[in-house]
Amino acid sequence: MKVAVLLFNNFETLDVFGPVEILGRLPETFEIEYYSLAGGSIRSTQGVSISTLRLAEITLPVDVFLIPGGKGTRQEINNPELVGWIRKIAQSSRYVLTVCTGSALLAKIKELDGKTTTSNKRAFDWVVSVREAVHWRRKARWTVDGTYYTSSGISAGMDITLAFVGDTLGKETAERVATEMEYLWNRDPERDPF
Repeated sequence: MKVAVLLFNNFETLDVFGPVEILGRLPETFEIEYYSLAGGSIRSTQGVSISTLRLAEITLPVDVFLIPGGKGTRQEINNPELVGWIRKIAQSSRYVLTVCTGSALLAKIKELDGKTTTSNKRAFDWVVSVREAVHWRRKARWTVDGTYYTSSGISAGMDITLAFVGDTLGKETAERVATEMEYLWNRDPERDPF
């Protein structure tokens, strides 16, 4: 499956690299590429830089579209060019996964209207203000509604990615990856201690 990871300056590092660690352990299934509006080096809030392709270079459709959150979402949500690309990619993707405030970017394009969705609890009120037509769930570690997977705060991106792997490749595969990582996977989407 082709995975397109959206990046923008001030993305949250673990929002991206938690899910990438999981998907990257299954190279026979997932081919991961990183994209940003202008391409080139993109820097996370924590100072990690990663090289990206320009969104204009993407070949659609993709199988999995990963949208992280982070401080940068507050600026990028008002970037019509980026929001236009998010719409175009999301509408042609088999699955869309969001981590943290990445769900606000997806909500902005009305793709989550009427869908059960969650986001980072510390930024929840801001995310809800972006689009109230979404069925926002404050108490959820992650949600799945059709082909849309949304997760709450930063580390929840790993839980939802393992759930996605379990749904698409089988629970045994997800369990194996979690064990290889020595990660205590929160398998219960309702168990949200934050």
